[in-house]
Amino acid sequence: MANIKYHGKIIEVIEELHGNKVFEIAKRSPGVRALIINNDKMLLSKEYRRETNNYDFRLPGGKVFDKLDDFCKHENENLLPYAKNAVIKEVYEEVGLVAKNPNLIKISKAGATIQWDLYYFEIKQFEKDIQHLEDGEDITFEWYSFDNVLKLCQENKIQEDRTVGVILNYLFKNKLIK
Repeated sequence: MANIKYHGKIIEVIEELHGNKVFEIAKRSPGVRALIINNDKMLLSKEYRRETNNYDFRLPGGKVFDKLDDFCKHENENLLPYAKNAVIKEVYEEVGLVAKNPNLIKISKAGATIQWDLYYFEIKQFEKDIQHLEDGEDITFEWYSFDNVLKLCQENKIQEDRTVGVILNYLFKNKLIK
């Protein structure tokens, strides 16, 4: 039996009873991240993050659905088309690129009691445009060599650990670093 204990704008907490044991599950809309590759470089954004009160190197991305209610309407569907649309939108807004043919490379799961999937896309084809930041966003971006991306991962300058794992797997799997 499931009981919604909290339902906010982007997060919901569900309590499930299994026998005599109570489990809590936190659920939020999935997110997208873009590994944008151009020749021998990867594009990283540098974004001010309120939760750390500092700047963080990141892969461009954002939410698939801006509101939990929108996610709940579609959560039993195939979310890949929504995720593709979201990554195209986020790349356009955050770094001013019109992404062509995003290729899904991984869906990262947060864990057993946290439902927050991240869809990672490789983007190798794009056209340049201009940044279209939302109010309050503080984002710059730059192309980094694969060796420099590795160094940023090693120095904990990319703070989203799931993203670090995906980046490292991508670099080693594709033999992009020595």
